[in-house]
Amino acid sequence: MRYYLIAGEASGDLHASHLIAALKAEDPEAEFRGFGGDLMAAQGMTLVCHYRDLAFMGFVAVVLHARTILKGMQQCKDDIVAWQPDVVILVDYPGFNLKIAQYVHSIGICPVYYYIAPKLWAWKEWRIKAVKRDVDELFSILPFEVEFFEKKHGYPIHYVGNPTVDEVTNYQSTLVGAHASLPPGGDLEGAPYIAILAGSRLQEIRDNLPRMIEAALPFTDRYRLVIAGAPGMTNEVYQKYIDVVERGVGKAVDVQIVYDRTYDVLSQATAALVTSGTATLETALFRVPQVVCYYMQAGKLASLARKLVIKIPYISLVNLVAGREVVPELVAEQMTVAACRAHLARILPGGEDRDAQLAGYEDVAARLGEPGAPHRAARLIRQLLVR
Repeated sequence: MRYYLIAGEASGDLHASHLIAALKAEDPEAEFRGFGGDLMAAQGMTLVCHYRDLAFMGFVAVVLHARTILKGMQQCKDDIVAWQPDVVILVDYPGFNLKIAQYVHSIGICPVYYYIAPKLWAWKEWRIKAVKRDVDELFSILPFEVEFFEKKHGYPIHYVGNPTVDEVTNYQSTLVGAHASLPPGGDLEGAPYIAILAGSRLQEIRDNLPRMIEAALPFTDRYRLVIAGAPGMTNEVYQKYIDVVERGVGKAVDVQIVYDRTYDVLSQATAALVTSGTATLETALFRVPQVVCYYMQAGKLASLARKLVIKIPYISLVNLVAGREVVPELVAEQMTVAACRAHLARILPGGEDRDAQLAGYEDVAARLGEPGAPHRAARLIRQLLVR
């Protein structure tokens, strides 16, 4: 069968790549094509457009690049029609993907499946009408989504487990021997360190990285600082914002950047400062205490908008899965250097919040369930297509 996949960011590329691998096991004759990233291409998918060419975040950025986005959307539609897939599989990325779903549904070329449901429970709940109309099957990776889609909106979905559990489990299974907690890579060995995961988008790095570094500086007598470099980001990007901190504090700052090895970084970290997103869940599954940091410009206005528009009490997946506050969240104007520093002190060894956070992680892991999400999803997709 022919599978057309669309992912719009680094985490979607990762999850979709594992889904492709699982689909190949279920369907040896499978062909793959679509929009995504390097990991999907490495699994044999013909890459029509890389997600970084369309990755714009925020209203202003979207407006400024509207022509590029519309051109990419038209390219996607034309390519689907030309290739005639047996199914279109959408991976998160709702602003783009729901429009593609509407188009594919309107022309009736093939069914539309959604892997990693759009987060309608957070905002834009009205999009449920489009999902019901244009999406034939929805595969959820978050346990609390079942109640939202099925009980609240009467739309049946498939909870297949969370692929991040698989990805972390698979990584940890590759570590063998007496030092299983220490993956190869001398650059991460030595003194303990605080990990900094400042997001995968330029805007997130710009807004959060300088504050994260400055907040951690008082602890550098005991801990190194290690940035987990995001895919597609260059050394120049990170150095630009390290320079901002150095000018502000009036001295050189020793910060190490490690690219494309986020799991290596997390596996040895003592604590972490993390922007919201999949990274918060990864950090929890590695049992690394964290502070969730998400500064936004015009913070007070952003906080007001959040109260009016966003309908959930938390922004981190850790707290959403747990249904309570396991990790502290510093959002918008709450994300100050002083607040971040204070919370970081409380989760370092000897800190008053460290043990409680680690205990909360066990609850999160239990709620997510066992590994096997991509394989369960692939098996279901295959069964639904051939029935």
